[in-house]
Amino acid sequence: MFRLVFVEPQIPPNTGNAIRLAAAVGCELHLVRPLGFELSDARLRRAGLDYHEFATLVVHDDMDAAWKALEGSRIVAFTGRAETIYTDFAYADGDALMFGTERTGLPDAVLTDPRVRARVRIPMLPGRRSLNLANAAAIAVYEAWRQQGFVGAGGPVGDALFT
Repeated sequence: MFRLVFVEPQIPPNTGNAIRLAAAVGCELHLVRPLGFELSDARLRRAGLDYHEFATLVVHDDMDAAWKALEGSRIVAFTGRAETIYTDFAYADGDALMFGTERTGLPDAVLTDPRVRARVRIPMLPGRRSLNLANAAAIAVYEAWRQQGFVGAGGPVGDALFT
């Protein structure tokens, strides 16, 4: 499965929603410090609801620790400055889908690092600043998983689409 990487996330509900996403699809969620919140933050826990036990969450003290932990993964950086649209990229099992902070995105030092194998973007209408981080991550993870044939997905669980 994939690795979802948030570099210095600032907004607790975004990360809580990403925990829920990671649990739903079986990907790992990697957080790179500094975080803009405490992991015990009630808003983070509320957004993740009862999915924390089903998610694999890894916290790295800094970018160097993250690079080391992600060694062997192909790093795909999501940035509005990329030419390639995220659906035009061929994802592979084990890819690390990397996102920057809600306010500024990935820093130039990360985007230009040779360990980043691809830079992709999610298209938007002109004049729009950005998508919500959790929404962008969900778009990316589901496209990558779709390309893999939704490996591991089960059938219908019930009548409710959202719970």
